[in-house]
Amino acid sequence: MAKKKKQSVEPLYVKSKIRDYIKSKGLNTSSALLDGGQLNQIIMGILDKAVERAKANNRKTVKAKDL
Repeated sequence: MAKKKKQSVEPLYVKSKIRDYIKSKGLNTSSALLDGGQLNQIIMGILDKAVERAKANNRKTVKAKDL
């Protein structure tokens, strides 16, 4: 059995919730989607942009409107 690679950053999402959401749309979920780093990178990219927007507006709180 192959060892899993350790992801450098802990996932910022709940795998079971994503699997349930995709299943509700009538599709299956690839383990590569949940175990790969791409989804986490996309989420971190969105959050990084929101952080920068909050900073640009001289706030220390990231708000929904920053997304």
